[in-house]
Amino acid sequence: MLTGAQREGWERDGFFIVEGFASEETCVAMLARAGELARTALDRGDVGRALVLPEGRRRLGPELSERDISKIFSIQRDEPVFREFCTGGPLLDLVAELLKPDLDCFLSQFIFKHPGALGQPWHQDAYYFPFDRRPQVGVWLAVTEATLANGPLWVLPGSHLEPIHDAVPDRRERANWGYVEIVDHDVSGDVPVLMQPGDLLFFHSNLMHRSTDNTSGRLRAAMVYHYAEAGTEDHTEERWGRPSPNNDWMPVRRA
Repeated sequence: MLTGAQREGWERDGFFIVEGFASEETCVAMLARAGELARTALDRGDVGRALVLPEGRRRLGPELSERDISKIFSIQRDEPVFREFCTGGPLLDLVAELLKPDLDCFLSQFIFKHPGALGQPWHQDAYYFPFDRRPQVGVWLAVTEATLANGPLWVLPGSHLEPIHDAVPDRRERANWGYVEIVDHDVSGDVPVLMQPGDLLFFHSNLMHRSTDNTSGRLRAAMVYHYAEAGTEDHTEERWGRPSPNNDWMPVRRA
């Protein structure tokens, strides 16, 4: 059950954190498996439906190393350690209180932020989700510590109550594919989300957030899932002219 403080944080700010939600063993296992998938993809091996993306606008190739990998999408269905977490009863109980009893997990991504990696500009996840209903719920698991130096998330409390803002493409030379930036908003009230391994952030799909560059010498890693009410219609193809290569609608709970 959501606590009163968690419910208040969701309604007022658009997010809340559950400290120590996942065990150290889970975080270690996720990081290890994500590293294996990255190395397999670099060696041109079989990673199933997983989508492995390098930093910046680059393609996988022999000149890249594991430290060049940015994200791995679509791993909630076939990878046991990631599937077990996103279908766990305690997690789904909380998500169901924020949405509906019947839930789908439609997106998953493991995020590597190696030393020197760029952050992601201000955006709302709902910008990427042209669905027939809102909100969606994102859950962001800190697999390693998120500090001010290694590029944590920053959020703008209360911005989930606003509509979806227009965004422009990220114009930085080394920006990742698909990154956009909200440039028409005062973000002076932003706050960092500093987390320990195992902490879990719940956030509204309209919440404005960003991440900063990793200026430390250590990896910052996270595992992110996105949930929607079962029966949600995905209009990505109509919006963008093609289906999303990242969305994989997997039923996870039926009342």
